[in-house]
Amino acid sequence: MQGSNMSPSERQIEEREARKQRILRGALEVFKSNGLEGATMDQIAQQSDFGKATLYYYFKSKEDVFSAILEDGWKNIWESLEPIIADDDGPRNLFIKLLIKIAEIAQNRPGLFEFLFNAPKTIRLDRQPWKEYQHRLYGVIQGLLEDGVKAGEFPKINPELMFKALGGLFMGLVFMGDKKEPVSEKDVEKLLNQLITDPNYSSN
Repeated sequence: MQGSNMSPSERQIEEREARKQRILRGALEVFKSNGLEGATMDQIAQQSDFGKATLYYYFKSKEDVFSAILEDGWKNIWESLEPIIADDDGPRNLFIKLLIKIAEIAQNRPGLFEFLFNAPKTIRLDRQPWKEYQHRLYGVIQGLLEDGVKAGEFPKINPELMFKALGGLFMGLVFMGDKKEPVSEKDVEKLLNQLITDPNYSSN
């Protein structure tokens, strides 16, 4: 008698995905300590508690593993934000909801989040599949800023400059704040009001 409704093939797929995620978690620690150049497949196998044969079954090289961490991480961020993006709630409100959700993701796995934002600046890989999710997210955020300027919900300054300034300040809010306390709507409103002074906007 089966204790699960899953077919053998479904169970195999689930087990393969669990092993893959274990490798990615172990590899993340190796890359954070040694960088891409200093990392080896031996170190990744050891950190993941798998033999090298298993590691090579899933990934052909350390560059392949590195790329998979970035793709998996950005894909998960995008999929977590999609339901919020689909909600038509006005540019400013939607922008705040997105930032709160991004902060929640960052605080749940700060090491991965920091890696996702910093690692691509230091490496050059032929395949960069994570860029699709990264560009879509950045496009949505910048589009919200532009729509907010047009709607009078943000001051009339260059949305690209505002996007860059917000990014720096928000990363500070996530990583330097109290990691035990979730980022709230009030936190994000305060951040916005510190960054951009809109004479037509009332903070209460």
